[in-house]
Amino acid sequence: MGATPPRALTIAGTDSGGGAGVHADCRTFFACGVHATTAVTAVTVQNSVGVSGFHEIPPEVVAAQIEAVVTDIGVTAAKTGMLASAPIIEAITEAIDKVGIGRDRQIPFVVDPVSASMHGHQLLHDNALAGLKKLLFPRACLVTPNLDEVRLLTGIDVTSRDMMLDAAKAMFDLGPQWVLIKAGHLRSDPECVDILYDGVAVIELPGPRFDVTDTHGSGDTLASSITSALAKGATMPAAVEFGKRFIVHAVRNAYPLGHGVGPVSNFWRLSDEPI
Repeated sequence: MGATPPRALTIAGTDSGGGAGVHADCRTFFACGVHATTAVTAVTVQNSVGVSGFHEIPPEVVAAQIEAVVTDIGVTAAKTGMLASAPIIEAITEAIDKVGIGRDRQIPFVVDPVSASMHGHQLLHDNALAGLKKLLFPRACLVTPNLDEVRLLTGIDVTSRDMMLDAAKAMFDLGPQWVLIKAGHLRSDPECVDILYDGVAVIELPGPRFDVTDTHGSGDTLASSITSALAKGATMPAAVEFGKRFIVHAVRNAYPLGHGVGPVSNFWRLSDEPI
């Protein structure tokens, strides 16, 4: 038998339309050569038009999924997506502490602070924002907010590239080890220049801005491609650079009917291609 493959865990909600959530995460893990495991937090009712509802999984069941996977199959990196409520966040916090996921622990932990769908439908109860900031951000190796999430979490409304570093510093003050500020929503900028920040180093990650209106699942795909690289032992800067490269290819090769970005098959082998 061959060597055990890298394994990643996504703690997130479903997308009945197949474009985002655990569907996008598992598709990306597979494309990156990483075994996918899941802890489902919520079941959403959504399609290409938007989200019409969601049903939360009981917090104890979410925690049990995490513990069942990590204590048996084991994972080499983990990420979050839609977490829905404060009780679910509290249960996740207890579970990851128990199994060694998080900053300064054995298993790297990426927090994608999903709070709303691309159509503006809220996916996070108001009481969960405090839980994200107080419980999960200080345990995160990396947080990956878009600019709408930055505004929701810090009050900073980024309207120019010059303000990206201000956003990164404000997010860093909430406790994560690294912050990736995504510039996809800064539509006034002809380029898409993300910022990676650890309190000292500022790494700019430029990329093209595509003339598309539907990038459903792109945030999930970026976070899960970064998680895949971490699962394979990459450093954080290398993992984020890989994720940036991956999402550029994914958006460029988006499925015409899937209303979601399309990961490139066996993309890990293409990681040295220029953006």
